Amino acid sequence: MNTKMNTKIIGIIILGLGAALVLSSAAYVVDETQQVIITQFGQPVGDAIVDPGIHFKVPFIQEANYFDKRFLEWDGVANQVPTRDKRFIWVDTYARWRINDPLLFFQSLRDERTAQNRLGQILDGETRNAVARHNLVEVVRSTNRDPSEILLDDEEEMAILEEIQTGRDAITREIRDAAQASVRDLGIEILDVRLKRINYVEEVQRDVFERMIAERQRVAERYRSEGEGEAARIDGERERELQRIQSEAYRVAEEIRGRADGEATRIYAAAYNRDPEFYAFLKSLETYEMTADSNSILILTTDSDLLRFLKSKQ
Repeated sequence: MNTKMNTKIIGIIILGLGAALVLSSAAYVVDETQQVIITQFGQPVGDAIVDPGIHFKVPFIQEANYFDKRFLEWDGVANQVPTRDKRFIWVDTYARWRINDPLLFFQSLRDERTAQNRLGQILDGETRNAVARHNLVEVVRSTNRDPSEILLDDEEEMAILEEIQTGRDAITREIRDAAQASVRDLGIEILDVRLKRINYVEEVQRDVFERMIAERQRVAERYRSEGEGEAARIDGERERELQRIQSEAYRVAEEIRGRADGEATRIYAAAYNRDPEFYAFLKSLETYEMTADSNSILILTTDSDLLRFLKSKQ
């Protein structure tokens, strides 16, 4: 009896394990970022599963193939491309895309790696075609600059900023639209295409930079010359103003000096009127003080005023 019971327990365990194995093979989980195609013997069965949650399939026979529902990145490799005006440039492109029809995507491409390779072929070709249809200035610029923001004012310099008709943004839209037409039957939607980097090839880059430097130096020399002329004008005005101030100051000083001399003459006259002899004595002393020093020897005549004052009893 114990043998029968053990056999029954073992059978229940085996059935439980088998049921668990069948259930695990039948159930699959889809999260918010995924979409699933069910295949049976390698062929798709039914529509794509896009709703998140737990789903079921025929165990062991059917297989769940997962695809990303989010925006995906494609980053191209820089290629050397000629423009319509025969300028060779390096163009580096990137794009954003998504799988909008997983069933069609699975049937045509199978996986994302194959899709990336196919996108590279399509986007590189459309980029080359779009760039070849436009001049370099159209590829590197997006809009026409406001003339009020341009410092250059002569016709030759304005020609450097020639007006564009298309621009980079419109060219990238051309690439996106053309590429989208090519991938429509692949279950892919191209959301955006951008030119990440544009540069001259090494053979002409140095010549272009030298031309740009020479042009900027010419403009700088022009502004420097204008600045020197303005500085000369300011210096001339400063000199004229300085001379005017000095002349005015000299006139005022002379007026003050004249009034001072008049006042001194008046004081001298008043002093002379009070004591003419003493005044004459002081003036003689001042004269001798200005004409003689400690090493001078004075030889006075008998009729000298100084000798007369010195011999005087006053």
